[in-house]
Amino acid sequence: MTANTSYFPTQPGSRFLANASGPSPTLSGAGAPSLSRLPAANQSVDDAPVMNGNGPHPLRNTWVYWFRQQRSPGNKIVSYEDGIRRISSFDTVESFWTLWTHLSPPSGLQPTTDYLLFHSGIERPVWEDPLNITGGKWIIRLKKGVSDRIWEDLVLAIIGEQFDTDPTSQYPEICGCTISVRQHEDIISLWNRIDSEPKTNRIRDTIRRVLNLTPATVMEYKSNNDSMQDKSSFRNSAVDRTPAS
Repeated sequence: MTANTSYFPTQPGSRFLANASGPSPTLSGAGAPSLSRLPAANQSVDDAPVMNGNGPHPLRNTWVYWFRQQRSPGNKIVSYEDGIRRISSFDTVESFWTLWTHLSPPSGLQPTTDYLLFHSGIERPVWEDPLNITGGKWIIRLKKGVSDRIWEDLVLAIIGEQFDTDPTSQYPEICGCTISVRQHEDIISLWNRIDSEPKTNRIRDTIRRVLNLTPATVMEYKSNNDSMQDKSSFRNSAVDRTPAS
């Protein structure tokens, strides 16, 4: 998508955070997004500077934003694949914020609606995609009213490469993330490429850090293979019992 470069330098923060009323119960000290959390290509996460100037400032990877609605306008339940719609892609800080500020926050979506953010190498955000099939996802269930900030922080952490330690890899370990808006809860999921305990444990710890989750926050993990077997994204997921540090 074409970035509106005149918009970004004067943007004080996301509409999500501007609309938030008080701190989230699951976050402490959440503030406006920092540009230093979005490193440009070929920069390490640790030494990425706060970016100035008129840009554009390239991200290390290209990402695609998707939308899914389980029910069609006629209120008929549609299949997962049929309900997915691509919104746009972005590969710079500017094009990300141009897209982001035109999206409704999760709190503005109807139940049974999902947002999906995935790496551009993933053709479709489904379990069976070659980059997804050997992985799985971490799941966090949220009470209503707190998802806007947490979703934004998760997206910023992903496109800012907060989860990856090998910038030479062709694809990041993180495939993408989703938020599923439901009647009585919202569910965020972080998808990764390889279902191995060392990798998933590191990702779990990073999620807790970047989202500033309380020790009481319950996290669940489910492999995509298990999801394909039982045809469910969230049913029969394994609750993580590791004490939060």
